[in-house]
Amino acid sequence: MGDALPTMHQAHLQQIECLLTLAEELHFGHTAERLGYSQSRVSQLVATLEARVGARLVERTSRKVGLTRAGAQFVKEIRPAYRALLRTFERARERAMRGAVEELRVGFTGMVYEEVTSIFRALRDRHGVAVHTHDVPLGSPFTAVLDGEIDAVIAELPVHEPELTVGFLFPPQDQYVMVGTGHPIAERESIDREDLAELDLLHRAGDGPGYWKAARTPPATPSGTPIPSTAGITTVQQGMALAASGMHAMLVCRPLTEQHTRTDLRYVPVRGLEASSQLGLVWRTGHVNPPLTALAELLEQAGSVSRKTR
Repeated sequence: MGDALPTMHQAHLQQIECLLTLAEELHFGHTAERLGYSQSRVSQLVATLEARVGARLVERTSRKVGLTRAGAQFVKEIRPAYRALLRTFERARERAMRGAVEELRVGFTGMVYEEVTSIFRALRDRHGVAVHTHDVPLGSPFTAVLDGEIDAVIAELPVHEPELTVGFLFPPQDQYVMVGTGHPIAERESIDREDLAELDLLHRAGDGPGYWKAARTPPATPSGTPIPSTAGITTVQQGMALAASGMHAMLVCRPLTEQHTRTDLRYVPVRGLEASSQLGLVWRTGHVNPPLTALAELLEQAGSVSRKTR
């Protein structure tokens, strides 16, 4: 029989942590101080790891410390796995603190509204699933979920990628144009879609699909008149600040107007954009799991109750 394959107990995490820290500090004393070890302990851990790998990983001289070629390659390959392991431990600790046994990573491109957080609490209480929320760049709604960094995202629609599935549709919302109080249209009761050509609309900056960006910030009115858009934003807060300055305007949905009442902003309804904004719970096609299904079901139940009480 051949030699047994190396196992994790043959390359202890303590040794790997020590090498990775040394690779950053390039100084045994600083590494020891950072880890709370003695310098002799750092040297021992590195030497033991080198013996188990079967190659010198660190060059030591009286004047400097550096990685060998083998050491640099080892660090490059082991660091992502080590960081992933740390994140796994951290998520486990967070779940334990929340009294949950599973976790969902859910991204948001804007605010997490109270109605949604109440569903998250129900998911934890009924299914033992904790939701860990992630801020997603306003103009890059799908990248994190496609890359597997999060399990799902609550983002503005539409979604046309076959790699993505919409697991739940939130109720459609009316759209308003957000402007500063000094803007010429601030005191109007409403405007028409053709009037958007008179504004400088803010657009979402990021790697979102072109069709998605066009839906969020239309390039032209129904008659074909171009709608100016000279500035991009990455957060809703940035958009509010620019709109308040009086130079720009931004299309927003009704919930945002209700959550962000400010004396320096006005929200003017846009005729023809009623029920034209909609959020969806989006996940990777083929990567649905029981916690995601449970979340979608709770959202659907809450929506049914809301519709019956209207």
